[in-house]
Amino acid sequence: MPTPAPQFPNRDSVTTIRADGSRPFIYPADVRGRFASARRISAYALIAFYLSLPWIKINGYPAVFLDIAQRRFHLVGLTFAFQDLWLLFFVISGVGFSLFFVTALFGRVWCGWACPQTVFLDHVYRPIERLVEGDAVRRRALAAAPMSLEKILRKALKHTLFVLVSAVFTHLFLAYFVSVPEVWEMVRHNPTEHWSVFVFMAVYTSLTYFIFSWFREQVCIVICPYGRIQSALTDDHTLAIGYDAVRGEPRGKSGTAGAGDCIACNRCVHVCPTAIDIRQGQQMECVGCTACIDACDDVMTRLGRPTGLVRYDSMRAFGGQKTKWIRPRTILYFFLLLVGASVASWAISTLRPANIGVTRMVGAPYILDDVNVRNQYLVRLVNKRNSPADFVLRVDDAPAGIRMIGFDRPVTVPALGEVVQPLILQQARAAYTGPFHFEVRIEDLARSFHLERKVDFLGPEARLLRATEAPKK
Repeated sequence: MPTPAPQFPNRDSVTTIRADGSRPFIYPADVRGRFASARRISAYALIAFYLSLPWIKINGYPAVFLDIAQRRFHLVGLTFAFQDLWLLFFVISGVGFSLFFVTALFGRVWCGWACPQTVFLDHVYRPIERLVEGDAVRRRALAAAPMSLEKILRKALKHTLFVLVSAVFTHLFLAYFVSVPEVWEMVRHNPTEHWSVFVFMAVYTSLTYFIFSWFREQVCIVICPYGRIQSALTDDHTLAIGYDAVRGEPRGKSGTAGAGDCIACNRCVHVCPTAIDIRQGQQMECVGCTACIDACDDVMTRLGRPTGLVRYDSMRAFGGQKTKWIRPRTILYFFLLLVGASVASWAISTLRPANIGVTRMVGAPYILDDVNVRNQYLVRLVNKRNSPADFVLRVDDAPAGIRMIGFDRPVTVPALGEVVQPLILQQARAAYTGPFHFEVRIEDLARSFHLERKVDFLGPEARLLRATEAPKK
């Protein structure tokens, strides 16, 4: 018979909010272990990746360059024009379904291993804090101590480093939108020459400093909706960090007769960045950082007991039952993942190195004279390549006798530029049979691709036109 799932006591409050509504500042203890080492390597790799993207050139542009001023977005060699933003919907949908699937299987692995809030806080700002103020005990004592020269100097040094790091990260973030050379030029010149950018940088740096120096875990608990959404995405078979109550209870000091493996040292609570007690079961505040696993494993190793009292496992497994990886929830999310990935891949495959827009000139929809019926258009060609390109335009599916004025020779569009030229179509009154549809088609000289736009040729009804001509005969 499988062992019944353990029952955990209910909590009636959030760990980072006191009964009076105030917030206690948390001083998590440092921890070492296999997960801490793996997370540190992963975090520094992610930080290096983030900081290096504006410096890496692909096809002459940074690997990620969101050039809002020119309405161009360069992503790993691909260039998207402003008109391609509709692709973002499919990309976000694919990423969202991927997150659903991963969460259903592995819980909040994103929060603990890859979320920028966790990565920067745990691996940049908290190490600085430990370097300046010491371990958790010393930091707590320093905060409670009366004002002194040492306290002022340590606090001033810590917050100065926080501001400098926040400014560096903010400037690198700006480089994603204006490029590294442009950021450097702005830094070297008077702020009054770039007031809007300077104000943005000051506000964003202040916000970054505020979040990582004071607000911290409240971002995950109060602002981020993912902790609440996960309850709808997971179930008892989802892999999560938990406490083996069957093995650990009842708690007691080492050597106590009848006691479980948990010696109630509370080390798992001391290292938790959100101050929860993992022994109370799954909780919204848990970000999956694995600190409690390393802390408990260290204690178990010192006691000569098996590790894994706190570990990655499903709630079913903690209750002695079997974890089911393939279940309706994971099948549904995997199907949605495939749909999202397929649609996103299809949408990106429709991307072309140029765009065409055809609009009717402002004024009368058509012009009628004694000889012709005429329609006038503006054709906008956008070149998304990093080099000039020549395009040829022609009109297809139009009745015989249509005369095209404009675009009688190839049009050169500069790199990442656009050209707007008039296109005039006219038909003799004698050959005119009424409004019709036609197709404007462009292709490059190498004929590597083509684009089409359906356009209407407007004019009066042919029978009315003939009626006006009858008296003249």
